[in-house]
Amino acid sequence: MGKEEGEKEDSGGGEMERSSWGSQLDFFMSCVGYAVGLGNIWRFPYLCYKNGGGAFLIPYVIMLIICGLPLFFFELSFGQFASIGPITIWRVSPIFRGIGFGMVLISLVVCLYYNVIITYGLYYMLISLTSLDDPLPWSTCDNTWNTEYCITGKPALSNLTDSEKVNTTLDYFNKTCVNDWLDTTGMNMTSLTYNMTQSNLSDCDLSSLYKLPSDEYFTRNVLRLHEADSFSDMGSISVKLIVLLGLSWLILFFCLLKGVETSGKVVYFMASFPYVVLIALLIRGVTLPGYYDGITFYIIPTWDKLKSVTVWREAATQIFYSLGPAFGTLITMASYNPFKHNCYRDAIIVAIINCATSIFAGFVIFSMLGYMAHSTNQAVENVTEDGPGLVFVVYPEGIARMPASAVWAFLFFFMLVSLGLDSQFAMFETVISAVIDEFPKVLRKRRTIFGLFCHVLGFLLGVPMTTKGGIWLLTLLNDYSASYSLMVVCLCELIAVHYVYGNKRFCGDVKMMLGFEPGYYWRAMWMGVTPVAIMVMIVMSGVQYSPAGYGDYEFEGWVQGLGFGIAALPVACILIGFVVQPIRYKSFREAMKPDPLWGPGKPENRTGRYAAVNAAYVDDEENENQTNGSPKINGREDIELGTNGSFGIEYDKTQM
Repeated sequence: MGKEEGEKEDSGGGEMERSSWGSQLDFFMSCVGYAVGLGNIWRFPYLCYKNGGGAFLIPYVIMLIICGLPLFFFELSFGQFASIGPITIWRVSPIFRGIGFGMVLISLVVCLYYNVIITYGLYYMLISLTSLDDPLPWSTCDNTWNTEYCITGKPALSNLTDSEKVNTTLDYFNKTCVNDWLDTTGMNMTSLTYNMTQSNLSDCDLSSLYKLPSDEYFTRNVLRLHEADSFSDMGSISVKLIVLLGLSWLILFFCLLKGVETSGKVVYFMASFPYVVLIALLIRGVTLPGYYDGITFYIIPTWDKLKSVTVWREAATQIFYSLGPAFGTLITMASYNPFKHNCYRDAIIVAIINCATSIFAGFVIFSMLGYMAHSTNQAVENVTEDGPGLVFVVYPEGIARMPASAVWAFLFFFMLVSLGLDSQFAMFETVISAVIDEFPKVLRKRRTIFGLFCHVLGFLLGVPMTTKGGIWLLTLLNDYSASYSLMVVCLCELIAVHYVYGNKRFCGDVKMMLGFEPGYYWRAMWMGVTPVAIMVMIVMSGVQYSPAGYGDYEFEGWVQGLGFGIAALPVACILIGFVVQPIRYKSFREAMKPDPLWGPGKPENRTGRYAAVNAAYVDDEENENQTNGSPKINGREDIELGTNGSFGIEYDKTQM
């Protein structure tokens, strides 16, 4: 088949060169799109209110400085220097090659469930579009999927006087809960009224049984979760969800058809549109009654919270997952940059934009939650959730109470789809390009066919999450796939590059690209503070572990075991590398040395200490198929050695 756009044959007429960004702005917008995702909308605002309101910004910014920013700049510069994907880049120290496989595996699993979340967003978006002349279907309780527990107004009894409690109970709660409680206690309605007047209603938490229309719409209509029994029997496939899942993968396929050549253009809209919607939603939100209560609840600091270790751990976790190191994605995106591109500037600006977006999104979310609390006579904390519950239950409920609700709902869910696709572009490109970089002669000319295969495989692997109980599998993958393993992978890559390869050598590589060496701040973070912070996060995550579950359903023990198995796979990749690579390189010591092919990806950039091996910059397969001892340079064994690594590993002086 013909050459892919943006890929050219090399001077020898052999394999095609890798694609590159059309412009510096393509890369910058793609980084913004990747970093600013669903977590900025559905997780950060919740964490902020839960962990001290405005006081949470202190540990959040500190963790950005000691963890997020150093990792972000490190991976961008690492990928840009080598101009290669997250697996092949471990020519820098082949024994750590398993880190690359772990990164790709994490990205693949996250892509699988992320596309299901996009599927939910597509469904809500399409339903909103078809409801322009009618009430939104999650705004009423007279639909076929609703139960007797559905009420459009869910008063909080704690906010009512004793006499109001009597009337509220008789009006709203004279159903199963009250009747069953009367039968159990032998009371009648008169004695119940007397007890209510005495504020003694704790035995029957009436409000907890009742569901908002948006809650029943999501669980009983979109998911149809009531038709699933347990993880062992998740029910049949939902036709509407599997069709939309196919559509989401089809959209992703066309956006990644020619790699960064196409995704780099689409991302201009995808990364910008969410900001337009957020601004519009904030303007609308601050015109609604009760908005001030929501925003006040969000930002008023509770300084005592800063004494809690949990607050600091959650701040670090949010920074860690928001900026997205250790997925291999930052390495992949930077690998398409020109060698001299100023990734230092981009790293700082993108990190600031990401944090600012999270804070801004909190105002948008809590202005609506304040309005919802006001309209349902509840406290703000009683309508606040995180994760899918926020964006598919709570926020839609608030939108349904607004004028022109269908228009606002369409914009909101279109924004969610855009945020999800932005992240998908980068993560799935990581998976595709990592494999292509391993087999460039075979796959680079056949990118379209291979890309189609990957997208079809991704769709098939995501099908179980379209069953009636698919949300349980989604929750399991979300809780385990990018948790402990992600932190372990990140810790290992810091050790591999800054201790085994050598921090001094890495900083010299950065100087080749940018014209200056990273300063003391960066060195201190990479070699000390950041690894220690990650180790503390790993320990705290283990100490504060809680079993995965969804709603009131805590997953069975064997399901938790499956989750730990998923989390262990990337770590297993690293351990396998420790076994395989020493065998391949004939010794543990040789496997720790940089491969002769390590260095700038393009021959014209292999200057300075890499100039001596420029002539040996041969095809990967020719070098890797050598079987006599360690890899050779120009057909000879390395003989002149010097100690340069932080662990005292001897390296070829030509690579100094």
